Order: sequence, then C-alpha cells, then structure tokens
Amino acid sequence: MISTRGRYAIRVMIDLAENDNGSYIPLKDIAARQGISKKYLEIIVKDMVSGGLLVGASGKGGGYKLVRKPEEYSIGEVIELMEGSMATVACLENGAVPCPRASACQTLPLWAEYDKLTHDFFYSKHLSDLIRKNLSDETKEAIRDARQSRNLHGPYKKAEDAAAALLEDKTAAEFIYI
Repeated sequence: MISTRGRYAIRVMIDLAENDNGSYIPLKDIAARQGISKKYLEIIVKDMVSGGLLVGASGKGGGYKLVRKPEEYSIGEVIELMEGSMATVACLENGAVPCPRASACQTLPLWAEYDKLTHDFFYSKHLSDLIRKNLSDETKEAIRDARQSRNLHGPYKKAEDAAAALLEDKTAAEFIYI
C-alpha cells in the first residue's frame, strides 16, 4: 500500500508543475491548495529535496520548484524515494541476499511477475501525464460540461459518469473533483 507520504509527494509535484511561473512556490500555498498540513509537507519536501526531485530556497521569495521538466519524472521514482522499495517480497529487493529456497520456491515466479507489472506501471507514468493542462481539449470540454450539468439525463447520476461516458475513458472522470 502506498502511504500518504508517497501520495502527497505526487500531489506536491503536480501542484508545482501546474503552478510553475518560474519562481519558487511557497509551501504554505501548496498546503492550502492541496488541503494538507504544512507541517507534514515540510517533512515530505525535505526528503524530496534530499532525493533530488525538488530544489528549495528559504527566505523572502522562497519555496520549492521542480528540478526537471514534468515529463522527465516517472511516478515510480517518486514512490520509491518516498516509500522505499516496491518489492513484494524481500528476496526480490535490489541487493537482497540470494534466497536459499529460490530454486525450489513455487511462488517466486508469481511475485516476480507481480513486481514487474507494478514497476513497469509506475515507471511508465510520468508527472506530465497527471497535469490538468496536458489533458486533451476533448477531455477538458467533457469535464467542463459534466461540472456545469445540473440536470443529467439518462443513466448518468453523477457528473463524472457522464464525462467518462462522453470520452469512454475513466481517467477523465478522476479529474472532475480534483
């Protein structure tokens, strides 16, 4: 399970990318927009700066910035920095001592396949994939229509259902209440 540290780190990075104006962005602004305690974010961003994901500046005009372009960050690297290894079992962690049971272990292929799926999924997703301004015009229009719709007809009882149906893409529905 991915903890709030990992989830909030991704939200901080999305916020920084969406609000990038070339200046440092104060943590209090990020905390307010994201509805997350500034104190908790201080702990999280400290690790993100140490891990090379962000750069910070203190004092007047201080705050945080992304070090790279949003498309250069994989979600997997953010999660692993904040959560540690995503390995399902200890014997599959990087640098693990070889397991004496590996050759006879009937479940190892299962765990190895699951680990590969998880790794490939998170490392194939990039910060730029999650930024609202990168949504297609069609997706933005469907979200706008769904938000404005007060009297939905047909089988759609919720705006996010209508938007997803318009696009036949469930990911669009996730952006409606962000």
